[in-house]
Formats: sequence, structure tokens, C-alpha cells
Amino acid sequence: MDMPKPGAPQQQLAKLTGNWAGNETLAPNPWDSKGGTATAKVNNRVAVDGWAVVQEYEQTRDGKVSFKGHGVFSHDAAKNVVVLQWYDSMAGGPFTYTGIWKGDVLTLTGASGGGHGRCTFDVSGGGYKFVMDFSQDGKQWATFMSGAYRKS
Repeated sequence: MDMPKPGAPQQQLAKLTGNWAGNETLAPNPWDSKGGTATAKVNNRVAVDGWAVVQEYEQTRDGKVSFKGHGVFSHDAAKNVVVLQWYDSMAGGPFTYTGIWKGDVLTLTGASGGGHGRCTFDVSGGGYKFVMDFSQDGKQWATFMSGAYRKS
């Protein structure tokens, strides 16, 4: 018997892969009353024979690494959703986000930092854009951070 092979959902996740670098804008928030700008490096690589994508993220502000994150993207076939397990240097983790692709835009939601988080990954147009929104009640959303990255 042949082992199952990754299919269309995993090929869609593979669109995230690459070494990316770019600029970010952070809105004032409960953890940083000023907000500001940052640069970031994102390394997304295919793992476990194509079944997952692993992300290593590093943000730099004022010349110092200010935040690190580690994520694992996979596809839950039973629920037909993308799952992101996220860990970071601010709150630990794991945090679980789930969602779906609409074309080349992946939107995931989950519990985050005492409220709700919504992550949007846009790989259309040859780049990689990311937006992180936050909500206390899951209804009214505010952008926490946005970034635009290019392959490095």
C-alpha cells in the first residue's frame, strides 16, 4: 500500500514558503502605547514531507530583536480548515488559529492575548502581506500590526 501524499491543501500552504524580509507598522496597543515601525524576517519552509509549513519569525525595532515567533501551518482534513499553532516570545503559547483560503488570501482566527486574533496572509501579486487584527469581543476589530515582505 502506498502512503498518502500531500494534495491541493498542502500545495496552497506551500505558497507561503520562502525567506521574506520587510517593513511593519505597529498600532498603539495595550503592550506598546506608542506603536511604531519595525523590520522583520520570516522564514517559511515545507516540513514533514510536504504536510506542513513551519514559520520562524523575527522582528527588529530600534536595532534590536524585539519579538520572535514560531508557527506550524497544517490542513485539518476532517474540518477542511488550515490550522496554525503559534508560539512567541511575548506570551508563549501555544495559540491555535483556524481558517480558510479565499484565492491567495489565508485568514485565520483564534484566541489571542486575552481576546481574539485574526491573521491575514496575502500571497497574491508576487509578495507576502500580513495583517494581525485584535478584538476584545470578536466583533469589533482593530489592526494591531501590518507588514509587507519581499523574498530575500
